[in-house]
Amino acid sequence: MSTPTTTDATKPAAATPAAPPRVRRPRPQVMSVTPLAAERVKALIEGRGKPTAGIRIGVRSKGCSGLSYTLEFADKQEPLDEVIETGGVKLWIDAKASLFLIGTEMDYEEEKLKSGFVFKNPNEKGRCGCGESFHV
Repeated sequence: MSTPTTTDATKPAAATPAAPPRVRRPRPQVMSVTPLAAERVKALIEGRGKPTAGIRIGVRSKGCSGLSYTLEFADKQEPLDEVIETGGVKLWIDAKASLFLIGTEMDYEEEKLKSGFVFKNPNEKGRCGCGESFHV
């Protein structure tokens, strides 16, 4: 009988140290909210009269230019919503709207004849004449 021999191919390889996990940089927020807008959102939530978790911001096909911003009360977070917490309020960005809202600033303006939320979106290529809709 012959004795088994070992070759280099059958020797176990020396364990190489595993590379440390990559440190991920924090993702920037999809959009920013001014303190005045955060205060107004807080007032709207408090004045609703029933428990509300936050406000959901989205974009819908509507208006002369094609897209329009939407705001609605949200009772819970949807699975793919982006969360923005600022000024003591939670804003959820609808997953379908994220690409349209990157870099947007949400503000609140009060003038003599109108008041409302204003979205300053660097991705907008144009707005309709009435200012209710936009396109990218």
